[in-house]
Amino acid sequence: MQAERDYVGWTKYVWLIYAVPFVVYPFALKAGPLTLAWNTVGTVAFLLLYFAGYRARGSKVLPVIAALALLGVIFLPINLGAGAFFIYAASFAGTAGGMRRALAIVGVVLAILLIEVAVIGMSPLLWWWAAVFTIVVGAVNAHFAQVGRANVRLQMAQDEIEHLAKVAERERIARDLHDVLGHTLSLIILKSELASKLADRDPVRARDEIRDVERISREALSEVRRAVRGYRAGLQQEIDGATEMLRAASIELSAKIEPVPLAPGQEAILALALREGVTNVVRHACASRCTIEVRRIDGEIRMIVADDGRGGAQTDGAGISGMRERITAIGGQVVRDGSHGTRLTVTLPLASGPQPVRAIERSA
Repeated sequence: MQAERDYVGWTKYVWLIYAVPFVVYPFALKAGPLTLAWNTVGTVAFLLLYFAGYRARGSKVLPVIAALALLGVIFLPINLGAGAFFIYAASFAGTAGGMRRALAIVGVVLAILLIEVAVIGMSPLLWWWAAVFTIVVGAVNAHFAQVGRANVRLQMAQDEIEHLAKVAERERIARDLHDVLGHTLSLIILKSELASKLADRDPVRARDEIRDVERISREALSEVRRAVRGYRAGLQQEIDGATEMLRAASIELSAKIEPVPLAPGQEAILALALREGVTNVVRHACASRCTIEVRRIDGEIRMIVADDGRGGAQTDGAGISGMRERITAIGGQVVRDGSHGTRLTVTLPLASGPQPVRAIERSA
C-alpha cells in the first residue's frame, strides 16, 4: 500500500548518496565523451526507476527491482559505482510482499551480483561493499516495510473503533432523548389538558398546573443536557417523577421499593427503564392502577412495572427496544407480558459494594 511508505518522506533524496560513486567514477578516470554520455543515460534511467519504485505497490515493484538489477549487470564491468544499483534493487524488496518474499528477492539480487562478478572476474576487494549493503539494506527495509503494513492495519482498526464509538454514542443520545422527552412531554400534555379543564371552575389549581408545566419544561431542558453529556438521573428521582406523572393522569400508584445494592450504571439503566415503563402506562395502557416494585430475589435485582390496562401483544417500540439493548448489555433481561394488563419485568445481576436504594412504600 502506498501509505506504508509515507514514512520515507524526504529521506528518499538522502539515499541517493549511494549513487554518487556511479556518477563521479567516469570523471575520476577522465573518461571520454562516449563513456560520459553512456554514464549519463545510466544515471537518468536509474533516477526514473528509483522514484518509480516509491510509487509502485506489491507485485508492480518487481519490474523496477529487475530493471535496477539489470542496470547493475550492464554498468558494473565499466563503472565500479554500479554496484549501488544492486543495493537499490534490494531496498525495494520489502514493498513487494511479506518478509519471506522480500528476503527471497534480496537473495536473488545478491545471487545476480555474485554471478556477475564471477563472470567478469572482479576482485572481491572491489565488490564486497555492494554485497554487504545489498544484504543489510534489503533486510532492514523489508523489516520497516513490514512494520509499515502493521501500522496501516492498526490505523484502520483504530479508525473502525472510532467510527463504531461515534455510532454507539449517537445511538445512546437518541435513546436517552427518546426516554427523556417521551416521558416529560407526556407529563406536560397531561398537565396542560388538566389546566385547560380546570381553567373555568378552579382557576387557582389551573394556575398551579401551568406553573408545574413551566417547572417540568425547565427540568426537561436540564435532563436533555445531562443526557447529551452522558449523565443519568437516579432511581429515586424517577420514582418521584413517575408518582407525579401517574397522579396527573389519574392513575393510582402503588410503589414498593426494597433496599437493593445498585451499581451506578445499573441504577441509571433501571431509572430509564422505569421511566419508559411508566410513560407507556400513561400513553397506551388506558389503566386505572399501576404497581412499581423493586426487590432482590435469588441473587438478582428485579423491577416490575404493572398496570390493569388493556394489555395485549404489541410490537416493541423504540423505547422498549432501546431498553432491551441497554439491559442485555449488562447481563440483564426484559420480559413483557400483556395477558392481564401489561407487566414489564426487568432483571439485573446483583451488584456489590454501592449503597442500596432506600426502601419506599407508597400509594397514590
